[in-house]
Parts: sequence; C-alpha cells; structure tokens
Amino acid sequence: MLESVGSLTGSPWIYAAVAVSVVLDVFLPVLPSGVLVITAATAAAGSAAGAVPHAVPDLLVLTLCAATASVLGDLVAYRIAWRGGERLDRAIARSRRLTTAQERLGDVLARGGPARGVLVVVARFAPAGRSVVSLGAGAAHRRIREFLPWSVLAGCAWAGYSVGLGYFGGQWLGATWLATGVSFGALLIAGAGAAYLVRRPGLREQHSGV
Repeated sequence: MLESVGSLTGSPWIYAAVAVSVVLDVFLPVLPSGVLVITAATAAAGSAAGAVPHAVPDLLVLTLCAATASVLGDLVAYRIAWRGGERLDRAIARSRRLTTAQERLGDVLARGGPARGVLVVVARFAPAGRSVVSLGAGAAHRRIREFLPWSVLAGCAWAGYSVGLGYFGGQWLGATWLATGVSFGALLIAGAGAAYLVRRPGLREQHSGV
C-alpha cells in the first residue's frame, strides 16, 4: 500500500499532473484534482515519517503549484466568458446556476471589500462553484481587478486546505489510501457546506449590503 502511494507521487511529474488537472477542472469539474493534491500531500507526510522512501513533492511547492493552477484556470474561463459569443451566451441563458451567478456577482464583485468577495472564496470549495463564479464574472464583464484578487485568495485557500488535509491525514493515519480517502471525505464535506452557503437566498444580501 505504501509503495503504491509512493510510486504515484514519487516523480516530479506529479506537479505537472496536479497543475493540468486543476487548470482543466474549471471546465470539467469531474477531474480528480483534489484527489491528486491530497494523495501527494499524504505521501509527503509518509516521507517525513520515514514510511515512504520515495522522493515526494515538497509541501510548499505542491501548494503553490495547485494555487497557481487554480488561478490560471479561473482566468482562462473568465476570459473565454468575457469574449462571449452566441454559443456561450445561449449556454449561460440555459443554465440557472450561471444566470444566478451573474446576478449575485454583479453587486458582490463590484462593491469590493473583504466581506464582498467571500462568495468567490466559498464557491471555490463547492462542486462546480469555481466554474460558475469564473464564467459568471467573465460573462457579466466584471473588471479583472474586481475578480483576480478573490480568485487568488480562493485558490490559495483551497490549495492550502487540500494539502493540509492530506498531510495531517497522513500524519495521523499513515501514508495509506485510507488516509487519502478520509482526507478526501473531509474535502467533500467542506464542499457540501460551501454549496449550501452559496445556495442560501440571503447570501447576496449579506455580502452586497453596506
């Protein structure tokens, strides 16, 4: 079991795998980017304990890689939605999630302030929330300075949380697939909580008022 975890994360190519997965899951939320990040962090915990002898990712580099890829993917989706086109406009019009996102982001991002961008950060943890926010901000033609700082904060928060789950799960349960599964379960729970907060009718009023 330990060998299989180490062989998956023991190559520097794990950074590329994490980066590509995180960039693309803004368009394909089913990609297991969270699993990859957590698995690599779990193996790092095993290496620190001497349980996994392979060269595994450095935790800081892994966190920076995941966070940077998250922001890059957000910007790609944002620019695509900004440039629009009839096909994208029709897709957004058919999507209740994207339509709602445009309505909420119009006030939330434009007003700014630490409380106003919380929707962007919270949505990063919700299933498909990142896609909704990035595409919604671009389609609503929010200015980049209104969107980018919150995207950076959201990416860093998600990456740090995911790496932390994997590392501490590996510390407590060992560098096993059980630790990875438990840590990923914690990430899913956080995602369910974030989805609930994003769907709350009062969220817009709470973060767009004075």
